[in-house]
Amino acid sequence: MIDVVVIGGGPAGASAALFLAKAGLSVVVVDAGQGITKKAWIRNHLGLPDVTGPELVELGRRQATAFGARWIDGTVVDASREGDGFRLIVERDGDRETLKARQLLLATGLWTDLAERIGVHIVPAKEPRVKANVAVDPEGRTNVPGVWAAGTVAGASVHTIVTAGDGARVAINLLSALRGERYVDHDLLSDRPAGPTA
Repeated sequence: MIDVVVIGGGPAGASAALFLAKAGLSVVVVDAGQGITKKAWIRNHLGLPDVTGPELVELGRRQATAFGARWIDGTVVDASREGDGFRLIVERDGDRETLKARQLLLATGLWTDLAERIGVHIVPAKEPRVKANVAVDPEGRTNVPGVWAAGTVAGASVHTIVTAGDGARVAINLLSALRGERYVDHDLLSDRPAGPTA
């Protein structure tokens, strides 16, 4: 069984996947390729002076998979509770694959339809041009045990740096809940290997 399936591969989903995979969890990202970031020209993301949305999404994908996350270009067409986890049906290129996960992390941007189907509470959005959000507690948990949400779908601003930070924040909270103590991920410059890095 997969530890966490992240649904959505934009800045929130990729950031969450990076933190979760780097911490040693088994992580699968399912990305339908419908994120609004892919339409953006981004000039206000710290550390990236001028980047297109597609470039940022690809960078997030590369970073998450470098730490071991599996990436599926596909759509979750069904999700349901099964035992102490979840059963997901993923469709890609006309084929279907079943995934079983202990936890779900929704990073679906503007879309709440999957969240509604699995019983997550939906609330009106406050962000302009966003219709609805998933209701979350301060840690990023939804009302459905084992389902977390991050980024725009959870009420964060649509700005990529904000959604990326929210994905990391929720991943850290998820890891802390699983481990029973606050999770911290700080790499030290003194631990950096010599030579070029990926």
